[in-house]
Formats: sequence, structure tokens, C-alpha cells
Amino acid sequence: MCKVYVTGMGMVSALGIGVDTNRDALISRRSGIGYAKHLNSLLRDQLPVGEIDHATSELFRFLHNPGNLQESRLVLLAAIALQEALATAGMPLNEQKKAGFINSTTVGGMADVEYVYEQLIDPSIPEISADLGDSLDCAHGTEELARHFGLTRFISTVSTACSSSANAIIYGARLIRGGMLDQVICGGVDTLTRFTINGFNSLKNMDRNHCKPFDANRNGLNLGEGAAYLVLESEESICRTGRKPLAQLSGYCNFNEAFHPTAPSPDGDGAYQAMKGAIREAGLTTMDISFINAHGTATINNDIAEAFALRRLFGENIPPFSSTKSYTGHTLAPSGAIEAIYSILSILNNEAYPVLNYETAMPEVELEPVTEVMYNAGIQHVLSNSFGFGGNNASLLFSKYD
Repeated sequence: MCKVYVTGMGMVSALGIGVDTNRDALISRRSGIGYAKHLNSLLRDQLPVGEIDHATSELFRFLHNPGNLQESRLVLLAAIALQEALATAGMPLNEQKKAGFINSTTVGGMADVEYVYEQLIDPSIPEISADLGDSLDCAHGTEELARHFGLTRFISTVSTACSSSANAIIYGARLIRGGMLDQVICGGVDTLTRFTINGFNSLKNMDRNHCKPFDANRNGLNLGEGAAYLVLESEESICRTGRKPLAQLSGYCNFNEAFHPTAPSPDGDGAYQAMKGAIREAGLTTMDISFINAHGTATINNDIAEAFALRRLFGENIPPFSSTKSYTGHTLAPSGAIEAIYSILSILNNEAYPVLNYETAMPEVELEPVTEVMYNAGIQHVLSNSFGFGGNNASLLFSKYD
């Protein structure tokens, strides 16, 4: 079977801009969660979020060649992350034009549209409708990015809620394994919006304090924003270009349990099947897994369901695990790609990043996440989980490249 390698990665999150900046925050146990400065919401002083500390207009300065990119928070965050991913892969323009581009988002350009909603629906202002109406579509940002970076050979947009970018990575890997493409850039982007904050708040699963994944007293998630992209390549491609992979995407699985529109099955069946499938796809066993970057949203239902799935799959030999959403907030679509990069950083630096704010084990199933940075952790294989609404569960398995 054709192997799939990661040769480039780039990101921006509430921890900062760039992969190295994010790693520094993780090993310093420094959260990016706080109260919003740029989001115009009545809840900005009540609900902590993982907001990127730059106004939209300021984001242009992080781009080497902004060209005529529109002033859209969604597009600019994605462009910054894409720029870094392509740079770390050392991919020249002639190669970019041959690569596929699989993007993902949950709410598209909602951040830009919701502030002009009243004008948008006013038929007497057709120019505003024309300019902004299209940007709401999830695929609009993908097309804008593809045009800017010359990624026009094969483009697609995935929107499967919180598992979106993990599924984008799976899609890209399948294109490579199927012999359709040698190189695919995969990832996702989402911004904080009043729409998502009000929506999650109406579900009563947002914490008014910093979230506490896998803690008995957890009380909901903190939302976040960000973007992250990985460059995937075939073995034939790296042999031709001479690029050294950062890691191998050795396994992956999507499993839809279709239990409920917003809740996981109580026994974590979808999470169990997704993790089990990724390990089987890689030709490994549960004993081979060194670390797990759990989905761990800190919501009541999700964490216990994932914990049951971990116990069911690994028995008494659950590998060290944690949730990095206590640093970035839950970024929705890009969370899978953000945490994929954190998983690869664990492999490259032989370290495991801890959960924050954990105090008390859940009484239903006592599991202790990692609470301090683990150095010299002997990390060979990392499982990264992303579980979305509608029972759309995805697990990615990254392995050390020798």
C-alpha cells in the first residue's frame, strides 16, 4: 500500500502564529484562552475564548505576498497557515500547481457577514449582497486561497463539524493512496463568530471559566479560532524531490455512529470504532500507541464517552493522553489539523503536552490525563482524535519517520 508522509505544516491559533510559537506555549503550559478583544458580541465579557490576538486588518503584515486577498478573517488566517506549510515543505510554485487542496470550515465567512446582516438582506443595497453574500459559502474561502496560492489542480471543501479538517486529511491521504495525486495540502480554518458562540451557548455547553477536559467538575468547552494545514506526499514524491518527511500518516479512520445530532453515544461507540480502525489501518496494535491527543472538549457527554471508548479499546493499558483544547479552545473545523500538528511535534521532539486545569478524576471511569510535560517520552506513534456533531468521528495515526 502506498505510504503517505507529512512534509510541511503551518498553523495559527490563540497560542500565536507559527508552529514554533505554538510549541513554545505548549511546553510552557501557557493557555491562549481569555476574553475576546476583537469579537463584537454581548457575551465577550462572559465567556472566555481562544481568540487570535490580532485584528483582521493587522493580519496582512504576516503575509509575504498578500496580493489582492480580500480582507476576510477566515481567508487571512488560512493564508498565514498555508504560507508556513508550503515554506516548511520547500514546495516551489511549479509543484504547488500540481498539488491538490482539501480545505475545511464549519461556518465559512460568517465572521464577516454577520456584522452587515441588516444591509445584506436589504434589497436596496445590491452591491453589498453581491460582495459579501458569496463569502458566506464554505467553498468561497477555499476558492480564494486556491487562486492566491495556485492550488487549482484539484480543490474540495469538507464540512463535517468538529472533525472537518481531520476528514480533509483523510480525503487527501486517500487521493494519494489511490494514485490520483502525489501531493495534497489539507487542513482547515474557522473564526470566532457570534453565530457559533450563541449557538453553543444555547446548547448550555460553554464554560464561563477555563475549560477542564476530563475533570469530574468540567462544565463545558471554550470556543476558539485558528487555521492549520499539512502537506501530504507520496513515497514516490519524496523520492523525486528529496524532501525528508516530518512524520508518516500511517493510519486513519472515519466512523459515523449517527447516534444524535449533537451528542455522542453514551458508550463512545463511534470513538472506539474510529480509533480501532486507524490502528488497524496502520497495521499496529493498541500496545504500539505511545500517546493520544484526545478530542477532549470538556463537555459533560463528550469526555465521558471518549473515556469509555479508551477503556474499551485499551483496557487497563491506556497510553498517556491529554487534550490541547485547554490551550487553544475548541476551534471547530481546524481542530483536527491543529492537533495533528501537535501530534507530529510530539513525535519530532519526543515529548507529550499536558492538559491544563485538571484536578479530579471522573468517577464513572477513573482516567488520569497527562498534567505535566513529558520529556524523553519514547514517542513513536500518536493517535489524534476529532469527533464531530452528527456522530462524525475521525482518528488519525501519525508515526515516526525513520
